[in-house]
Amino acid sequence: MYGKGFDKGLGEVKEKGSVAMIPSIDLARLRAQDADELAAMKEAATGVGFATVYNTDLSAARVTHVIETYRTFFKLPEAEKQAVSMAGTGANRGWGAAGTEQVDPDANPDYKQYYDSGVDLPADDPRRAMPVYAPNIWPDVPEEFEQVIRAYYDDARVVALSVLRGVAQSIGAPRDAFDAGFETPMALLRGNYYPQRPDWAGANDFGIATHTDYGCLTLLATDGSPGLEVRKRGGGWIPISAGPGTFVINFGEMMEVWTDGVVRATPHRVVGGLAERISVPLFFNPAHDTNVAPLGSDKVILAGEHLAARFGETYLHLKK
Repeated sequence: MYGKGFDKGLGEVKEKGSVAMIPSIDLARLRAQDADELAAMKEAATGVGFATVYNTDLSAARVTHVIETYRTFFKLPEAEKQAVSMAGTGANRGWGAAGTEQVDPDANPDYKQYYDSGVDLPADDPRRAMPVYAPNIWPDVPEEFEQVIRAYYDDARVVALSVLRGVAQSIGAPRDAFDAGFETPMALLRGNYYPQRPDWAGANDFGIATHTDYGCLTLLATDGSPGLEVRKRGGGWIPISAGPGTFVINFGEMMEVWTDGVVRATPHRVVGGLAERISVPLFFNPAHDTNVAPLGSDKVILAGEHLAARFGETYLHLKK
């Protein structure tokens, strides 16, 4: 792993006129260690905290199929979705109804629906008792849901690791600096359904309120609908959208801690608008026992304990 030799020249969001610019990165060229792509990744990681990534192994058609699979599920009657509700599980696996997640304690619970799944461990693995490694729950309808979502989960993790290797190299670390932490990742795949903004929604109502992600790297696929907004360092918001086949990436609190503040976790939100929106984030988080304290320090911060604490603050059915 890397030591203290990071390049700590933190950048600000570059602007052209009045429009803040979020880097756009060709993943194939980043994998080939292209200097321009590495510079763009460094700008994203240490400055704005967001980028878009294209030319990956996941085609637009593949991503669209995943999005529409989630959409079919979310359109089911609520009584059918209740069969896979996470409300009584003690973990974050399965369906979450609108109003069951609150990312900002000063805002109302988020009005989106969502569906969470994660890594599949063998039946005799004792880690399955941990909420962050809980068994998945799969609906019967649509019939192909489990097959489509599990296959995408596996392939999206490969893409996310490629992005993470580019991040490592861009900040002056070995390309494989983070690899060892992801052998059995707590990677969480989520489908989000944001309906048209409700008529009753007020100033404290959001599809998802302002927050920073909790983990390391988020690889986000969307249907292309607008809605996601990134907070600028000096105030104000940058709208960002990407159609299927291009991904939005951002960095979470855990990565900011792990890199001793070099990589930036940036607040963002979805207010909601006139059209419904589907997004599919992969929250790419390391294994439970990975120490994500700043390297070179005497501290120990277990990745699993960090995530469990943050989940407990967010999912209403886990709040103590």
